[in-house]
Amino acid sequence: MRQNLLSTFASGMGYRDIASHVEEIYDHKISAAEISSITDKLLPIINEWRSRPLQSVYPIVFMDGMFFKVKEDGHCVSKCMYNILGIDQNGRKEVLGFYLAESEGANFWLGVLNDLKERGVEDILIACVDGLKSFPAAINSAFPKAEVQLCIVHQIRNSLKYVSSKDVKVFMNDLKKIYRATSKEIAENYLLELEEKWGEKYQLVVKSWQNNWENLSGYFKYSGPVRKLIYTTNHIEGLHRQIRKFTKTKGSFTSLYKQVYCAIKKAEEKWTMPISDWALTISQLDIFFPARLKIELN
Repeated sequence: MRQNLLSTFASGMGYRDIASHVEEIYDHKISAAEISSITDKLLPIINEWRSRPLQSVYPIVFMDGMFFKVKEDGHCVSKCMYNILGIDQNGRKEVLGFYLAESEGANFWLGVLNDLKERGVEDILIACVDGLKSFPAAINSAFPKAEVQLCIVHQIRNSLKYVSSKDVKVFMNDLKKIYRATSKEIAENYLLELEEKWGEKYQLVVKSWQNNWENLSGYFKYSGPVRKLIYTTNHIEGLHRQIRKFTKTKGSFTSLYKQVYCAIKKAEEKWTMPISDWALTISQLDIFFPARLKIELN
Protein backbone atom coordinates (compact mmCIF):
# COMPACT_ATOMS: atom_id res chain seq x y z
CA MET A 1 0.00 0.00 0.00
CA ARG A 2 2.82 2.41 0.82
CA GLN A 3 4.33 2.08 -2.65
CA ASN A 4 0.93 2.56 -4.25
CA LEU A 5 0.35 5.64 -2.12
CA LEU A 6 3.69 7.14 -3.17
CA SER A 7 2.83 6.48 -6.82
CA THR A 8 -0.54 8.21 -6.55
CA PHE A 9 1.08 11.17 -4.78
CA ALA A 10 3.75 11.37 -7.49
CA SER A 11 1.02 11.48 -10.14
CA GLY A 12 -0.38 14.68 -8.64
CA MET A 13 -3.17 13.39 -6.42
CA GLY A 14 -3.89 15.47 -3.30
CA TYR A 15 -4.09 14.15 0.26
CA ARG A 16 -7.91 14.09 0.32
CA ASP A 17 -8.12 12.18 -2.96
CA ILE A 18 -5.39 9.78 -1.82
CA ALA A 19 -7.33 9.06 1.38
CA SER A 20 -10.48 8.30 -0.67
CA HIS A 21 -8.46 6.13 -3.05
CA VAL A 22 -6.89 4.11 -0.20
CA GLU A 23 -10.26 3.60 1.49
CA GLU A 24 -11.84 2.44 -1.77
CA ILE A 25 -9.02 0.05 -2.74
CA TYR A 26 -7.89 -1.23 0.66
CA ASP A 27 -10.97 -0.54 2.81
CA HIS A 28 -8.67 1.35 5.17
CA LYS A 29 -9.06 4.88 6.52
CA ILE A 30 -5.87 6.93 6.45
CA SER A 31 -5.26 10.41 7.84
CA ALA A 32 -3.48 13.33 6.22
CA ALA A 33 -0.76 12.98 8.88
CA GLU A 34 -0.16 9.35 7.88
CA ILE A 35 -0.01 10.27 4.20
CA SER A 36 2.45 13.04 4.99
CA SER A 37 4.61 10.64 7.00
CA ILE A 38 4.70 8.11 4.17
CA THR A 39 5.47 10.69 1.48
CA ASP A 40 8.26 12.10 3.68
CA LYS A 41 10.31 9.20 2.32
CA LEU A 42 10.71 11.41 -0.74
CA LEU A 43 12.62 14.09 1.21
CA PRO A 44 16.11 12.51 1.12
CA ILE A 45 15.58 11.73 -2.57
CA ILE A 46 14.64 15.37 -3.22
CA ASN A 47 17.61 16.71 -1.26
CA GLU A 48 19.97 14.47 -3.20
CA TRP A 49 18.43 15.60 -6.49
CA ARG A 50 18.67 19.28 -5.54
CA SER A 51 22.37 18.96 -4.71
CA ARG A 52 23.34 16.80 -7.69
CA PRO A 53 26.30 17.90 -9.89
CA LEU A 54 25.35 19.89 -12.98
CA GLN A 55 26.93 20.30 -16.40
CA SER A 56 29.66 22.92 -16.76
CA VAL A 57 27.97 24.92 -19.54
CA TYR A 58 24.33 25.71 -20.23
CA PRO A 59 23.79 27.72 -23.44
CA ILE A 60 20.41 29.04 -22.28
CA VAL A 61 18.90 29.27 -18.80
CA PHE A 62 15.42 30.50 -17.90
CA MET A 63 14.82 31.90 -14.41
CA ASP A 64 11.47 32.87 -12.95
CA GLY A 65 9.57 32.93 -9.69
CA MET A 66 6.08 31.78 -8.79
CA PHE A 67 4.08 32.44 -5.63
CA PHE A 68 2.19 30.03 -3.38
CA LYS A 69 0.08 30.28 -0.26
CA VAL A 70 1.17 27.71 2.33
CA LYS A 71 0.25 26.97 5.94
CA GLU A 72 2.93 27.83 8.47
CA ASP A 73 2.40 27.81 12.25
CA GLY A 74 -1.34 27.81 11.72
CA HIS A 75 -1.27 30.80 9.38
CA CYS A 76 -1.47 31.11 5.60
CA VAL A 77 1.67 32.80 4.29
CA SER A 78 3.04 33.63 0.87
CA LYS A 79 6.12 31.83 -0.43
CA CYS A 80 8.06 32.50 -3.61
CA MET A 81 9.53 29.59 -5.50
CA TYR A 82 12.57 30.32 -7.65
CA ASN A 83 12.80 27.91 -10.57
CA ILE A 84 15.72 27.47 -12.95
CA LEU A 85 15.26 25.67 -16.25
CA GLY A 86 18.34 25.03 -18.36
CA ILE A 87 18.79 24.05 -22.00
CA ASP A 88 21.89 21.91 -22.20
CA GLN A 89 24.34 21.72 -25.11
CA ASN A 90 22.30 18.89 -26.64
CA GLY A 91 19.18 21.05 -26.66
CA ARG A 92 17.41 19.16 -23.90
CA LYS A 93 15.53 20.83 -21.07
CA GLU A 94 16.61 20.21 -17.50
CA VAL A 95 15.34 21.71 -14.24
CA LEU A 96 18.50 22.77 -12.46
CA GLY A 97 16.81 23.50 -9.17
CA PHE A 98 13.98 25.07 -7.20
CA TYR A 99 14.30 27.26 -4.12
CA LEU A 100 11.70 28.58 -1.69
CA ALA A 101 11.83 32.01 -0.02
CA GLU A 102 9.52 34.60 1.54
CA SER A 103 9.59 36.87 -1.51
CA GLU A 104 11.23 37.37 -4.89
CA GLY A 105 14.36 39.50 -4.78
CA ALA A 106 17.66 39.96 -6.56
CA ASN A 107 19.68 39.20 -3.42
CA PHE A 108 18.11 35.80 -3.02
CA TRP A 109 18.58 35.10 -6.74
CA LEU A 110 22.31 35.75 -6.28
CA GLY A 111 22.41 33.02 -3.66
CA VAL A 112 20.61 30.68 -6.06
CA LEU A 113 23.10 31.41 -8.82
CA ASN A 114 26.02 30.81 -6.48
CA ASP A 115 24.49 27.44 -5.63
CA LEU A 116 24.62 26.55 -9.34
CA LYS A 117 28.31 27.43 -9.37
CA GLU A 118 28.93 25.24 -6.35
CA ARG A 119 27.28 22.36 -8.21
CA GLY A 120 29.57 22.72 -11.22
CA VAL A 121 28.07 25.32 -13.56
CA GLU A 122 30.93 27.39 -14.94
CA ASP A 123 29.23 29.33 -17.72
CA ILE A 124 25.81 30.46 -18.94
CA LEU A 125 25.59 32.04 -22.38
CA ILE A 126 22.12 33.60 -22.21
CA ALA A 127 20.00 34.06 -19.08
CA CYS A 128 16.32 34.70 -19.87
CA VAL A 129 14.51 36.40 -17.00
CA ASP A 130 11.54 38.57 -16.11
CA GLY A 131 11.85 42.26 -15.33
CA LEU A 132 12.78 42.01 -11.63
CA LYS A 133 14.81 45.07 -10.69
CA SER A 134 18.54 44.40 -10.19
CA PHE A 135 18.17 40.88 -11.59
CA PRO A 136 20.67 41.48 -14.46
CA ALA A 137 23.24 42.77 -11.97
CA ALA A 138 22.79 39.68 -9.78
CA ILE A 139 23.28 37.39 -12.78
CA ASN A 140 26.38 39.19 -13.98
CA SER A 141 27.82 39.14 -10.48
CA ALA A 142 27.71 35.32 -10.49
CA PHE A 143 28.29 34.78 -14.21
CA PRO A 144 30.06 37.90 -15.57
CA LYS A 145 30.04 36.77 -19.19
CA ALA A 146 26.35 35.83 -19.32
CA GLU A 147 24.11 37.81 -21.67
CA VAL A 148 20.86 38.80 -19.98
CA GLN A 149 17.65 38.77 -22.02
CA LEU A 150 14.60 40.30 -20.35
CA CYS A 151 11.30 38.67 -21.25
CA ILE A 152 9.40 40.81 -23.76
CA VAL A 153 6.05 39.35 -22.66
CA HIS A 154 6.67 40.33 -19.02
CA GLN A 155 7.66 43.82 -20.16
CA ILE A 156 4.45 44.16 -22.19
CA ARG A 157 2.26 42.91 -19.35
CA ASN A 158 3.84 45.32 -16.89
CA SER A 159 3.52 48.17 -19.38
CA LEU A 160 -0.19 47.66 -20.08
CA LYS A 161 -0.98 47.83 -16.35
CA TYR A 162 -0.31 51.57 -16.58
CA VAL A 163 -2.11 52.27 -19.85
CA SER A 164 -5.73 53.41 -19.91
CA SER A 165 -8.12 50.76 -21.26
CA LYS A 166 -9.24 53.09 -24.06
CA ASP A 167 -5.63 53.37 -25.29
CA VAL A 168 -4.55 49.74 -24.86
CA LYS A 169 -5.32 48.58 -28.41
CA VAL A 170 -3.46 51.41 -30.16
CA PHE A 171 -0.60 51.38 -27.64
CA MET A 172 -0.21 47.62 -28.09
CA ASN A 173 0.01 48.02 -31.86
CA ASP A 174 2.82 50.54 -31.39
CA LEU A 175 4.64 48.14 -29.07
CA LYS A 176 4.35 45.36 -31.65
CA LYS A 177 6.25 47.50 -34.14
CA ILE A 178 9.12 47.64 -31.64
CA TYR A 179 9.49 44.02 -30.54
CA ARG A 180 8.59 42.54 -33.95
CA ALA A 181 11.01 44.74 -35.87
CA THR A 182 13.46 43.01 -38.20
CA SER A 183 16.49 44.70 -36.64
CA LYS A 184 17.52 46.54 -33.49
CA GLU A 185 18.03 49.78 -35.46
CA ILE A 186 14.48 49.71 -36.81
CA ALA A 187 13.15 48.80 -33.36
CA GLU A 188 14.91 51.81 -31.86
CA ASN A 189 13.30 54.08 -34.46
CA TYR A 190 9.90 52.75 -33.43
CA LEU A 191 10.85 53.27 -29.78
CA LEU A 192 11.53 56.93 -30.57
CA GLU A 193 8.12 57.14 -32.23
CA LEU A 194 6.56 55.62 -29.11
CA GLU A 195 8.16 58.35 -27.00
CA GLU A 196 6.99 61.10 -29.34
CA LYS A 197 3.43 59.78 -29.41
CA TRP A 198 2.96 58.58 -25.83
CA GLY A 199 5.87 59.98 -23.82
CA GLU A 200 3.90 62.79 -22.24
CA LYS A 201 0.83 60.70 -21.38
CA TYR A 202 2.60 57.48 -20.33
CA GLN A 203 6.04 58.65 -19.34
CA LEU A 204 6.50 55.85 -16.78
CA VAL A 205 5.89 53.13 -19.38
CA VAL A 206 8.07 54.68 -22.08
CA LYS A 207 10.91 55.25 -19.60
CA SER A 208 10.71 51.61 -18.57
CA TRP A 209 11.29 50.48 -22.17
CA GLN A 210 14.14 52.94 -22.55
CA ASN A 211 15.83 52.03 -19.27
CA ASN A 212 15.56 48.29 -19.92
CA TRP A 213 16.35 48.50 -23.62
CA GLU A 214 19.86 47.06 -23.39
CA ASN A 215 18.56 43.84 -21.83
CA LEU A 216 15.34 43.77 -23.83
CA SER A 217 16.92 44.14 -27.27
CA GLY A 218 19.66 41.51 -27.24
CA TYR A 219 17.60 39.00 -29.22
CA PHE A 220 17.59 41.18 -32.36
CA LYS A 221 21.08 40.07 -33.36
CA TYR A 222 19.95 36.46 -33.74
CA SER A 223 17.90 34.84 -36.49
CA GLY A 224 14.43 33.34 -36.10
CA PRO A 225 15.02 30.11 -34.11
CA VAL A 226 17.11 31.80 -31.41
CA ARG A 227 14.86 34.87 -31.22
CA LYS A 228 11.80 32.70 -30.77
CA LEU A 229 13.51 30.73 -28.03
CA ILE A 230 14.86 33.54 -25.86
CA TYR A 231 12.62 36.60 -26.16
CA THR A 232 10.01 35.12 -23.82
CA THR A 233 10.14 32.83 -20.79
CA ASN A 234 7.47 30.53 -22.29
CA HIS A 235 9.46 27.39 -21.58
CA ILE A 236 9.63 27.96 -17.84
CA GLU A 237 6.06 29.21 -17.73
CA GLY A 238 5.06 25.86 -19.24
CA LEU A 239 6.84 24.20 -16.32
CA HIS A 240 4.95 26.48 -13.93
CA ARG A 241 1.63 25.34 -15.40
CA GLN A 242 2.64 21.73 -14.79
CA ILE A 243 3.59 22.56 -11.19
CA ARG A 244 0.25 24.32 -10.60
CA LYS A 245 -1.57 21.12 -11.51
CA PHE A 246 0.18 19.40 -8.61
CA THR A 247 -0.25 22.20 -6.08
CA LYS A 248 -3.92 23.17 -6.31
CA THR A 249 -4.59 23.06 -2.57
CA LYS A 250 -2.89 24.97 0.23
CA GLY A 251 -0.70 22.73 2.36
CA SER A 252 2.38 22.91 4.50
CA PHE A 253 5.79 24.05 3.35
CA THR A 254 6.98 20.41 3.35
CA SER A 255 3.97 19.26 1.36
CA LEU A 256 4.62 21.93 -1.29
CA TYR A 257 8.26 20.91 -1.41
CA LYS A 258 7.32 17.31 -2.22
CA GLN A 259 4.57 18.25 -4.69
CA VAL A 260 6.86 20.51 -6.70
CA TYR A 261 9.49 17.80 -7.01
CA CYS A 262 6.90 15.31 -8.26
CA ALA A 263 5.59 17.84 -10.76
CA ILE A 264 9.09 18.45 -12.10
CA LYS A 265 9.80 14.73 -12.49
CA LYS A 266 6.48 14.32 -14.30
CA ALA A 267 7.32 17.16 -16.69
CA GLU A 268 10.78 15.74 -17.36
CA GLU A 269 9.24 12.48 -18.58
CA LYS A 270 8.14 14.35 -21.71
CA TRP A 271 11.48 16.03 -22.34
CA THR A 272 13.00 13.24 -24.37
CA MET A 273 13.95 15.18 -27.49
CA PRO A 274 15.95 18.36 -28.18
CA ILE A 275 13.91 21.53 -28.53
CA SER A 276 12.87 22.60 -32.03
CA ASP A 277 15.59 23.85 -34.43
CA TRP A 278 18.34 23.16 -31.92
CA ALA A 279 20.99 22.40 -34.55
CA LEU A 280 20.55 25.89 -36.05
CA THR A 281 20.39 27.47 -32.59
CA ILE A 282 23.59 25.93 -31.24
CA SER A 283 25.43 26.79 -34.48
CA GLN A 284 24.49 30.45 -34.06
CA LEU A 285 25.44 30.47 -30.39
CA ASP A 286 28.84 29.01 -31.22
CA ILE A 287 29.44 31.97 -33.56
CA PHE A 288 28.23 34.63 -31.12
CA PHE A 289 29.98 33.05 -28.12
CA PRO A 290 33.26 31.71 -29.54
CA ALA A 291 35.20 29.11 -27.53
CA ARG A 292 32.63 29.00 -24.73
CA LEU A 293 30.70 25.88 -25.70
CA LYS A 294 32.22 22.52 -24.84
CA ILE A 295 30.98 20.28 -27.62
CA GLU A 296 33.05 17.42 -28.87
CA LEU A 297 32.30 16.12 -32.37
CA ASN A 298 33.28 12.52 -33.01
